[in-house]
Order: sequence, then structure tokens, then C-alpha cells
Amino acid sequence: MKKAGTGSTQTAESGACTEQEGVTWYQQNPALPSIETTRTRGKSDSRLLSAMNPCCGLLTASKHPVPLKGISVDVQVKGFVADVSATLKYKNEEQNPLEAIFIFPMDVGSAVYSFEALVDGKKIVAEIQEKKKAHQTYEDALTEGKEAFLLEEDDSSGDIFSCSVGNLPPGQEAEVMLAFLRELPVEADGAVRFVLPAVLNPRYTPRDEETQSVTASIPRAPKGTLPYTLELSMSLHSPYGISRVASNCSLTPLQYTKDDKTTAQVCLGPGHQFDRDVELLIYNEEVNKPSVFVEGGIPSAKADSLMSETAMMFSFYPCFPETEEPSHCGEFIFLIDCSGSMGSAMFNADNSPTRMDSAKETLLLLLKSLPLGCYFNIFSFGSTYDSFFPESVEYTQQTMDSALEKVKAMSDDLGGTEILAPLKHIYDTAGKPGHPRQLFLFTDGEVGNTKAVITKAAQNANNHRCFGFGIGEGASTALIKGISQAGGGTAEFITGKERMQPKALRSLKASLQPAVKNISLQWTLPPGLEAILVSRLPTAIFRGQRSIVYASLKEKVDEKAQGVVSLEYTYKEEKFRNQLQFPLQTEKTSRATIHRLSAKSLIADLECSHDSYSKEVQKRILETSLQSGVISSLTAYVAVNKDLNQPIQGPLTRRNIPLSAVAYGYSSSFGCGMSMMKKRGKKGRPLMMSCNAVRKVDLEEQIISPPCLDSPLMKLVSLQNADGSWTLSSSLASVFGISETELKAQIPNSGVDPTVWATVLAVIWLLTAGAEQRDEWELLGRKAVAWVKGRAESTLGDCVRAGNALLKASVDAALFG
Repeated sequence: MKKAGTGSTQTAESGACTEQEGVTWYQQNPALPSIETTRTRGKSDSRLLSAMNPCCGLLTASKHPVPLKGISVDVQVKGFVADVSATLKYKNEEQNPLEAIFIFPMDVGSAVYSFEALVDGKKIVAEIQEKKKAHQTYEDALTEGKEAFLLEEDDSSGDIFSCSVGNLPPGQEAEVMLAFLRELPVEADGAVRFVLPAVLNPRYTPRDEETQSVTASIPRAPKGTLPYTLELSMSLHSPYGISRVASNCSLTPLQYTKDDKTTAQVCLGPGHQFDRDVELLIYNEEVNKPSVFVEGGIPSAKADSLMSETAMMFSFYPCFPETEEPSHCGEFIFLIDCSGSMGSAMFNADNSPTRMDSAKETLLLLLKSLPLGCYFNIFSFGSTYDSFFPESVEYTQQTMDSALEKVKAMSDDLGGTEILAPLKHIYDTAGKPGHPRQLFLFTDGEVGNTKAVITKAAQNANNHRCFGFGIGEGASTALIKGISQAGGGTAEFITGKERMQPKALRSLKASLQPAVKNISLQWTLPPGLEAILVSRLPTAIFRGQRSIVYASLKEKVDEKAQGVVSLEYTYKEEKFRNQLQFPLQTEKTSRATIHRLSAKSLIADLECSHDSYSKEVQKRILETSLQSGVISSLTAYVAVNKDLNQPIQGPLTRRNIPLSAVAYGYSSSFGCGMSMMKKRGKKGRPLMMSCNAVRKVDLEEQIISPPCLDSPLMKLVSLQNADGSWTLSSSLASVFGISETELKAQIPNSGVDPTVWATVLAVIWLLTAGAEQRDEWELLGRKAVAWVKGRAESTLGDCVRAGNALLKASVDAALFG
């Protein structure tokens, strides 16, 4: 097996399939039937039809009618909270009763709070129960010939759900409705991001795991052949005004429903094939504005429960000075997924880079942006793992050059996706004194042992910060968000034509920020009122990034009164306070939005705690879930149609609902962790199209060529030295489009160091030709400016004037300090 470097090498057990074996098997079985299970009233006997490789999930074009006929989704976005109602429409077109199983992805932060079915015009409201009890209720109903419905979170990961419709009689139609809430993340440009995930890639399961991931059994339909479509409508409300909405899918024009543009509506174009994630970016007139939401208690809720008390959600945007002086400390460890699936295209277009290509380009930028004096190491992992150096090394010209040579040799050839083994190795290795450890994980997130990985990160949260990057559609939100939250870092997701590099550099800037300490909340409330923190305080605070805190109020609230809450913390030995004043007037709502988000936050904190399996914590998780109606790992929703005139007769056949086997032009990976087959679509779609700019556009003609390693910017970056300078050379001159001879001839006077001249020119070029990608080179640009300031002295002004003349620019010398 090819190694990425010459450092330590370890092996983790993996599945028996090789990538080529899986591809050959699939090519020989291009149209296998779907997975079928025959039940004997409550007892399932799973059997796979046809000659299926036992360690791999099926890629299939089903020969049977698929009972799921359509999905309709209604989204209400208020500020940065989405309330989503999804309706799944079923019909049994076969001769026997069916059990239809739909396994689908959902963002790990979603609070699922309602589930009901509509059969023959009758609504059947599901009840949330302890999971084992719900399973028993469901199985008993099937045994008795009753129609039953079950909704649950998968035991392996909080971002996988399954919906079971049991005993659906021949010819009958049924609708299943589920509702959930979720906080919406804010992008760097201020956009509020909503994603309805469609892609659920098979999760790789290490051999030592007892059970294979449920995703391995999902049948896959070739791209464009899903037998069901998606309808989606979205209502938007923002008190600050909505400027526009952009999407990776075709949308109807944005329609404002108020003259002040505080409310609007938008829909997906008709006939949308739900074979790709649906992403919408909502741009408001004002962004990053602190806010408070206060919601009155539920009158019918149990006394002294979370749902009976006034709930509050606070959104802070911490503000403190951005450090200008360069940091020379830190141990930076980059953990790069080199499994087979990383060879897949980032998006569906002939010019699309692979995930591996994008990761390698990102590594180049990160390595060039590191400060002199820090320590670093790079790990590649798949079924095995390898490190560039036996231990972290000091960042010098020599070690940087050595690492860059090894980056060039990295490939998607390491098999499955096993993150736990390299994590254990890293955590078992002592850090560098005086150099806080910063871990950067880049993966497409196809991992089966998600909870074990997050637990390991949480156990080591006191000695590192972890920044997670989910690459491509289908990356596990449970893994990326979980490991980042556990490690006190940030989580980023890169899909479609988004570039990984700006998000990685934004996280590197955050990692270079000194740690914020002594985080606390201080309350000023009317006499007799007490605020109880529901969610944990943030373990890390980053400049300008949102921090959300949930709390509840004890005792009766005087709605004419005011309250004040302050988020206080210490940054570089200086105390800071972010204060919010809020009215205690509560909002009356039947949806209990803040209460349920608060309950979800509490449940998530408890499930991720170090003692999450203790009886006391399990009891609290169960109580919170049952009282709030928000699904947890210990509960499920179940409904039984008890009004049937007679039991449903006949053998019960199980049908697994297929998901798309193709996202952005490549086939989904097999359950054993093999590479996705590297098929590229002929044409692709741009990441974003403004929905109020055009009504109908031929998206397939809008191909945008992404920057790559041989672009002028990346050529310039690759030539930078570790200390931030550039050497005058023919390679540098070619970036500027001139000869080396002319470059030397234009040095303003004989007293100017050629390296200073070259570095000034490089910075001028970045500020002009590379201005649109400033967020990618900003850190290495700062390093260059700092180097120049220490050496140019009185010649700086002459260099800048001569550089502007040569490059036809107008950069102010003041930008160099």
C-alpha cells in the first residue's frame, strides 16, 4: 500500500472487499433487485435476493414498485431558526401488504417533535415512547394485523433516521408527517444556511464493530431514476429585512409578502428529483446582530418541568480585538482522509477537482500560512494511517518543503474510513509544552463508529482544540459537529462548488486566536426571578462567531419588566462583556419552538457527557425527551391504526425505499468502505443561483472553472518561503507575466535586497490580481508584510512605487505598515 510519508505507520482492521473487487461486482450486477425481507407477523427473516457480495450495500434499480411516491416539505424560517414539516406520501401497488422502510439523513441538530399519519382521511397521532417500548408496540401491532408507523433515530449516529410503515394493505394510500426544528448556521458572508439533506453515503464500519451500519442495506437508484419527487416551499421572516435568497437548485422568484421586505416566500422548481442536497442561503439586510427570544411556558405541561417554565434563547456575537502581532506558538496537526471515496468529484462537472485534489490544495495554503516557531505534523488515514513525521516538528523552511513533497504524493488509496485509530495515536502522544494543540480533521465523514470517535475527542478536550471539515454531500453532521463541539473548535461543511480553502483558513485564524477563558453568564432580573442555564456554556468563543445559550426562568414572569444578561469572559488577560437587555414579555406560540430547541440542546449535552451511560443521566435524557416530545437516542415515535374492521391478511413483504446512488456525478461508496466509482457527469450546476435575479436559467451551461494547483495564485503561493518572503526567480517572474531579467532590471536602486523586492511585488500582486480570494491568502499575506516591515526600512516606499508601476497597480504603501 502506498504511504504518504516516512513517519510512523499503523494498521487498523478493515472489511475484506477491495475497491476493484467492489467495482467489478457492481459492473457485473448492474440492475439488482431491492432488498426484500419477508415477515411472519412480527418476526423478520432478512434475506437478500440475487448474488449480493455480503460485505457491500446494494446499488440497485428496483424491479418492484416503490411505495414512497412523493415528499412535500414546508419550511418556516424565522431569523436563524427553521421549523420544518415534511409529508411522505405512500401507496402500496402490490398484491400483498407491505412494510416500507425509509432510512434518511437529517442534520444532527434537528429537534424532531411530531409524527403522525393520515389514512383514509383519518389522522393517527403518534406517541413518543421509550425506544424498546415503541419497538414492542410496533411489533405487536404487526403481529395482530394492524397498521403501524414508527419513527426513530439510529443507534449509531444522531444524523440518521428511519421511518417504518407497517402493514400497508394492497391499494391503500397513506401519508406520514414529521416535524422538526433546527438552528441555522451563519456563513462567513452573513448568509443563514438551510440544507435539506438527500445524500446518505454508506458509512464505513470497522471489522471490530459488532454491527454493520444501517446505511449498508439501503438500496440505491441510479441518478435521475428515483421514483419519487420533492416539493418544497419556504416562508421567510426577518425583522431586519430579506435581501435575497440563493440556492444550488432551481427556485421560483422570491416574492415579498410585505412592503418592508420582512416576510417573503420561495419554492423549489416543479418536478425536483430529490437526488442531491437542497441548499438555500438567506441574506438579510442586517447580519450578526445579537438577539433574545422569550417564550412562555406550556400551560398543559407537567409542573416544574422544562416545558412549563419560560424559555429563553440568547444569540451572542462576541467582539474583542483581533490580534495583529503574529503568533509563534501552537502545535498544528492535520488529519487528512485518504480513503477511496476521497477520489470522488467535488461536484458534477468535467472540470471538477476531486475531494483529494481540493484537500491537497488546502494543505498547501495551510502550510504556507503557519507561523515560524510553531510545530506541525500531517496524518493520512483510511484503513491504515501514516504520519509525515514520527512526531510533530518545528515549522522551518526544511520541514515545510519536506511536507509539501509528501503532500504531492498523497492519494485516495488507503481503503476505508477509520478515524479512531489515528486519533488514539495522536492523543496518546504528548504535546509540545507551550504550544497548544490544534487538530484539523478533513473527511467526507463516511464513518460507522461516530459515537466512539466523538467520545475519544471529548475525553481529550482539555488538551486540544478540534476543527472539523465535512467534504462533499453526505458528510456526517453528527461526526463533524460532534467532534468539533467536543474539541472546542468549529465545524465547516463544503458541498457543491464551494471551495474548501476559505473555510479552512477561517478556522486556522480561529485556532491562532488565544483561548478565551473564564466564560460565565451574569443576570440582572426582577426580584424573585431566577434564571437556570439549560444548555452548557460554550467551551470556546471565537471573534465574530455566533454563540447560542438556552435558559429558563423560574417563578411567574412580570411581562412589563426588563432583564439583562451578560456573557463575560477573559481574553489575553483582559475582561470582556457582551450585554443584552431584553423585555420579559413572552411570545405565545403553539409550536413551543424555543422550548423544544432548548430540550434538544439539553439532550445533546447529556448524550455527549462523559457519564452519558449512567442511570441518572439516562433517566434525565428519557424524561426530557418524553416531556418535550423531542426524539432522543432513547425514544421513538409510534402510531397504531386501531380502527381496522379486521386484521390485515397475507404475507408481509418489506421494501426498503431507495436513495440516490449518485451525487454530483459519482456513485455512492459501498458499505465496506471502498472507493466511490469515479464517474464524472458531463455537465454540472453552479453552487448558487440568485432566485430573485432570474426566473428560468439553463443551469447546465453555467460552468465555473475553479482555481487549481496550477492557477497563478497557487503558483505564487507555492513559491513563498516559510518565513513569508519570496525569492526572486524565473518562476516568480512567470506569475507576473514578465522575464526574470526585466524583474531584476526594475529593482528601484542597488541598495534594495532582491528578496525584499520580490516579496513586495508578490504582496502587490495578491492585493490586486488575487483580491477576490483574499480570504484564502490573508494569513500568508500578513506573514509576508511582517517580514518586509522588518527588513525594508527606508527603501519600502521606493519598492512599492516601482512595484505599482511594474504591475500596473495602485497599492498604498501604508498597507505595508
